[in-house]
Amino acid sequence: MSKRLLTAAALALPLTLLLGACASDAGAGDAGEAAQDGPVRIGVVGAGDPYWETYKEAAAEEGIEVDIVDFTEYTQPNPALSADELDLNQFQHIIYLATYNVNAGDDLVAVGSTATYPLGLYSTQYDSVDDIPEGATVAVPNDESNQARGLLVLQAQGLIELKDGGTVFSTTADVEPGSKVKVEALDAALTATSLPDVAAAIINNDFVEDAGLKFDDALATDDPSDPSAQPYINIFAAKAEDADNPTYQKLVEIFQDTQAVTDGLQEASGGSAVLVKTPKDELASALKQVEDDIRANQ
Repeated sequence: MSKRLLTAAALALPLTLLLGACASDAGAGDAGEAAQDGPVRIGVVGAGDPYWETYKEAAAEEGIEVDIVDFTEYTQPNPALSADELDLNQFQHIIYLATYNVNAGDDLVAVGSTATYPLGLYSTQYDSVDDIPEGATVAVPNDESNQARGLLVLQAQGLIELKDGGTVFSTTADVEPGSKVKVEALDAALTATSLPDVAAAIINNDFVEDAGLKFDDALATDDPSDPSAQPYINIFAAKAEDADNPTYQKLVEIFQDTQAVTDGLQEASGGSAVLVKTPKDELASALKQVEDDIRANQ
């Protein structure tokens, strides 16, 4: 899911977060033509990252007021966007959004890219993958997209074998009985806090530092620069009718082109982020392809 990976098992959870002020502000030039009556509300998971304040300041310099709305769970920002409680969100990758759209019958769209991030395996009990004993339990996120990605990391490290070699749709049910370790699926926000009770855990970038870990503590990661990682590009998402909103496109450009913002993002990711500027039409094509694949595998 932002480096917030990105992720969709409990998509129907009710929103419990009280949101702040609504609407969106007038920007300068073309951005102003799509103006609303207040700040542009962008939902994120982890608004405490300092680069969000830098981003707000950069947007303000371009005449666009931004309100960053913080959520504690990945399941919340997409329903909030669909319900007009947000104007944009930025916390998820393409696979997460595709999974949400298919399961919820929604049509949210990707309007800009930010970065891809490696997904890491962490442990507070063992210093290497080889040290993890046979029969130990390893935790993975329980949302569909990150669960599959986490399982593929475990397979690449020889900890499990997946049915038919594994795919982006693999679940814990596909873990072969003869695998070295047992796998337990937990909410993405809980895999890090589970470390005292499990041998290791796949932890989304959003929660690494919150757990007192460093990104270079990972025992193993996948490779976000691989071309096959395109479905894991993190994105700004909007409602379908706002796909071409000039204010929102300007906000994407500000995020991508403001050095202080991208430097802050890299700092927050421990230098692990791979910054990308994928054209909007390519994001749309990738999103549709993943949605079609999900439907075909249901």
